[in-house]
Amino acid sequence: MSFKPAARAQSGLSLVELIMFIVIVGVAVVGLLQVLSMGARSSPDPMRRKQALAIAEGMMEEVRLARFTYCDGGDWSAEQANSPADCKVLAEGMGAELPGNTRPFDNVNDYAGVYTTDAAGNNFPAGYTATVAVAPDATLGPAGARIAADATPANMNVLRITVTVTYTGGDPVVLDGYRTRYAPRSL
Repeated sequence: MSFKPAARAQSGLSLVELIMFIVIVGVAVVGLLQVLSMGARSSPDPMRRKQALAIAEGMMEEVRLARFTYCDGGDWSAEQANSPADCKVLAEGMGAELPGNTRPFDNVNDYAGVYTTDAAGNNFPAGYTATVAVAPDATLGPAGARIAADATPANMNVLRITVTVTYTGGDPVVLDGYRTRYAPRSL
């Protein structure tokens, strides 16, 4: 009979295994923290871009809702005029509205310019600027049946509206839209 104890399986870690575990876990934690910090650094970007898009959509809606007739917006014959000759007061030329006139303007062509406020006069958030360009465009319509448009009052039937909103630290948001003359007929 022997009083030799039975061999037991080893328990615990060796020093080498412990150091390898610490190194592997340390590298994984550093990598995970770098990914999280990169995401946290750029997380406001979608919010700023969405705000710029909301400003651009608001400006586009405001411009497209303005009148586009042969006559000035205040002329009573604007709805029935078939040509500029039927107007008592002609719509002014393309370009920004005269200083002192407040938005919303009476004609689409008055909106060309740079804006930092909405139609109610509220300032855009800091760093946001909207630029509106309005120009005649002869490319609207199917091939072979384009709607005539040039810079003369009688043929200015289609306007291309481009709204560009810039904001600090991001790419500009650009929206394009078209406005056709609605009075006295639809095109």
